[in-house]
Amino acid sequence: MYLVDYHTHTCCSPDSEARLSDMARAAQQAGARELCTTDHCDLQQADGTPLAAWDWTPILRQYEEAAFFRYREDFRLQLGLELGGGYTDPARAEEILSGAPLDFVIGSVHNQSPELGGRDLFYLDYRDEALCRQLLEDYMANLLRQAGQSCYDSLGHIIYPLRYINGRAGHHMTLDPWEDQLEAVLRTVVETGHAIEVNTHGGREVTDWLPILRRYRALGGELITLGSDAHRPAHVAKGLEQAAQLLRETGFRWVTVYRRREPEQRRL
Repeated sequence: MYLVDYHTHTCCSPDSEARLSDMARAAQQAGARELCTTDHCDLQQADGTPLAAWDWTPILRQYEEAAFFRYREDFRLQLGLELGGGYTDPARAEEILSGAPLDFVIGSVHNQSPELGGRDLFYLDYRDEALCRQLLEDYMANLLRQAGQSCYDSLGHIIYPLRYINGRAGHHMTLDPWEDQLEAVLRTVVETGHAIEVNTHGGREVTDWLPILRRYRALGGELITLGSDAHRPAHVAKGLEQAAQLLRETGFRWVTVYRRREPEQRRL
């Protein structure tokens, strides 16, 4: 099995203290053939205000310092980015992406729509189930906007809000009421030649992806990236073997990797 982790964070993200070299070493020890570092760049800040400035220097410096892991026959270290809210300012997104020799870009939705204040979903109160439904309605609309953009390669963690709605607040909600919106998102991904990401959330979210994978395959989807969303070395590659098995069980035979933002398929 060709095991890869294409969603990881380091100290260049505000929510991680990990060094890239330690993340790469953990990936090797877990048996991964590739690790892609995808630190955060969110065009909407936590309070919803637009990103003021972006500096590639820390990410590029750290990537150069990890050169030992980049040039090995048995392991490949890729340079990526998790771009949040690209749909809110596509021109700014493309400007930022042009500033580094990226292999891969995750397109994610982390915030409410600007019309609702743009707050980061991480900081919201999910105790009210009616409010959760409103948030999911907004999220699915934003996800569809993101799916139609060119400023990403793989659509990140489609079920993202559920980790807070269910995992934190204890609800038992699914995306079933938004079946039509989800189908529109997946169809757009397929038609535009992008991938979807199966994000294991450090091994905590694997089987949750089954209905989405079935629908994606029925729509002709073939490009799929795997990521742990690890923010520390101990979580690198967690749940990825189980996710790969889930892909095989739903009829997929390949995992997608990227070289300078061009997809390549590797047999699972």
